[in-house]
Amino acid sequence: MSVEEIKSRLQAELPLLLREDAGFRRWLEDLIRSTAVTPESFDARFDRLLNELAADREEQARKRADQERKWDEQWTGEGRKWEAQERKWEAQERKWDEQTRFNFQLLDELRQTRLRQEQGIGALGARWGLASEASFRDALKGILEKSFGVEVINVNEFDDEGTVFGTPDQVEIDVIIRNGELILCELKSSMSKSDIYTFERKVLYYQRRHGRTATRKLVISPMVRPEARPVAERLGIEVFGCADGVTGLATT
Repeated sequence: MSVEEIKSRLQAELPLLLREDAGFRRWLEDLIRSTAVTPESFDARFDRLLNELAADREEQARKRADQERKWDEQWTGEGRKWEAQERKWEAQERKWDEQTRFNFQLLDELRQTRLRQEQGIGALGARWGLASEASFRDALKGILEKSFGVEVINVNEFDDEGTVFGTPDQVEIDVIIRNGELILCELKSSMSKSDIYTFERKVLYYQRRHGRTATRKLVISPMVRPEARPVAERLGIEVFGCADGVTGLATT
């Protein structure tokens, strides 16, 4: 029998059973009373459902809060890691900057030291050159005057017209006199091509100023540039490497 058939039969026979059978009626009433939803039971069940829903919401809220806290801790930890890494990079950059400044300072100090050394060497060379020229002149004077009986005179005159240097200046030249013979001489620690030309202008200046022609023109220097020798030969200037190498000055 189907459910619909049972319902139809109950609807047809139940009223009659309730009227005729008091015991059945009481049983059915007790059954309905025990199974029916009263307002009190409904409220209790509704309150229980609300409490369960509230508890579930609280549990979900707690879980969300725990998850958010974990996320915050994770992001905070990552942020600390990035901050620590950035501090390391900044410290490394400071080290690089300090090293770069130190390197530039060191290079500048090296350049300054080299410049001072070069200046010192140049000044020392200049002083050595002047001392050497004075020594050569003294050697020439001593050798020639004592060994060959000639007179050596250092002439230092002012060139008013500037024919030697292109502007008025002092002109220094060594003069050797032997039995009326005039020999003009230049003593330098080193001789370049331009020095040869300067000596030639000194010779022309002296000859014009004193009205005498030089018999010989001598250059005495321990260091003569290779390009200077052809110029000296073309101008008729004799070149000697040291004072005691000068020949042809013996008295007759």
